[in-house]
Amino acid sequence: MPTRLNPYLGFRDNAREAMDFYHSVFGGELTRSTFAEFQAGDPAEQDKIMHSMLVTENGLVLMGADTPNSMAYTPGDNYSISLSGDDDGELRGYWEKLADGGTVTMPLEPAPWGDTFGMCVDRYGVSWLVNIAGGGS
Repeated sequence: MPTRLNPYLGFRDNAREAMDFYHSVFGGELTRSTFAEFQAGDPAEQDKIMHSMLVTENGLVLMGADTPNSMAYTPGDNYSISLSGDDDGELRGYWEKLADGGTVTMPLEPAPWGDTFGMCVDRYGVSWLVNIAGGGS
């Protein structure tokens, strides 16, 4: 699978509604997972969307999630850029360069869904999510 660069939108409590709206606009296939499905987060927030992805027939990809109450949420700062694929070396190389001089908010490590995942904010304040399919090495 080639590495993809995708917008990732953050919401507070309405990711399900927003992603349903984008699905009605763009069509395609919408998948989503809740925090409960991965036994993650605050028990009071289990119905929130941990991850959703809309993929259209013409190749558009839009991702989104609810921001847990324990994390900062400021409309206008509610976006990230997601890098995903299965090339471990390529994605780890991007991760190291993006995190250099920035802040690692979640280390690049095995995730509950079986991949390797991490989050960082680069030196310019841009939030990045890196997901290596299959867990990397």
